[in-house]
Amino acid sequence: MSVFEHASFDNHERVLFATDKVTGLKAIIAVHTTVTGPACGGCRFWSYSTSEAALNDALRLSQGMSYKNIMAGLPIGGGKSVIMKPDGDFDRDALFQAFGRAVESLNGAYITAEDVGVNPSDMMSVRKFTKHAVGLPEGKAASGDPSPITAEGVFRGLKVCVERGLGKSSLDGVRVAIQGASGHVGNYLAGHLAGAGAELVITDINEPGLKALNEKYGAQIVGPDEIYDADVDVFAPCALGSIINPDTIDRIKAKVIAGAANNQLATQDMGAELQKRGKIYAPDYVLNAGGIINVMGEITGDFDPSWVQGKLDGLETTLADILDISDSEGRPSNLIADEMARNRIEDARGGKVLETA
Repeated sequence: MSVFEHASFDNHERVLFATDKVTGLKAIIAVHTTVTGPACGGCRFWSYSTSEAALNDALRLSQGMSYKNIMAGLPIGGGKSVIMKPDGDFDRDALFQAFGRAVESLNGAYITAEDVGVNPSDMMSVRKFTKHAVGLPEGKAASGDPSPITAEGVFRGLKVCVERGLGKSSLDGVRVAIQGASGHVGNYLAGHLAGAGAELVITDINEPGLKALNEKYGAQIVGPDEIYDADVDVFAPCALGSIINPDTIDRIKAKVIAGAANNQLATQDMGAELQKRGKIYAPDYVLNAGGIINVMGEITGDFDPSWVQGKLDGLETTLADILDISDSEGRPSNLIADEMARNRIEDARGGKVLETA
């Protein structure tokens, strides 16, 4: 089967398979669309069981980036890259330099940044061979780690969902389960939630990180599989995707599902299944757009924190609009968001001006 027949292929403009024998690099760069500008999306560094799993991730994540960027009103397209983590010892700096050469071969059609498993210092390695890397810790318009802004956007959107689903204007006493709480975004989100008075139930594979959150915020620690059964008001997935699936959906007690992870729904029909169960779902690529909003200033070369905050305000408004339509039309929020994103992309393809303010 070629990539064209792959179930997750969505008329992607380009898919690059890059290898480097010396460093052990095995990477896939998927460019979904460039109709509004160069494709931009993070690089994920992960131990994939198969190359098929890596390809599926790259294709799905890049489509999600197109939707995320267009819904945030950003003048960039959607792309994503994944690097299959080598077995055994490897030279991390050399590996990411090799990845930088692969990015450069696309001549600016794709701009990379951090994602799961990647940090700002890795982007500095990438930057040695291409200028098409953002999320840097230094430089004229450096925006640094996008995780804090991603977490702030998720926190804001989560509050919108709580107000709609639970009828509460405050998070005081609201119980929130965070999956992936020790990750970059999950950790910052935990801080926002604890500061707002929420009670936290947390899990992660990083046990020292969980212990630190427990000591800092009094968060209740549960096992990775137990998080689905937690008696909470909100479930915040902040790890990997496909965690809302036939095996987990009836275990989730939370009324609201709002988190930072990409591709939370294993299949599109999971959105309808959540709606049948009376749950409010915040489409992930709308909720977690804070990171890409943050690096947009670095792309333009004029980072402006006030512009970022204005875009986060817009994120809340867009999410509220989606939930309003879902409620009035009785349709799943994920399908409404997808429809809005596709329409905006086609408008841009047809020459309509994208609002970027």
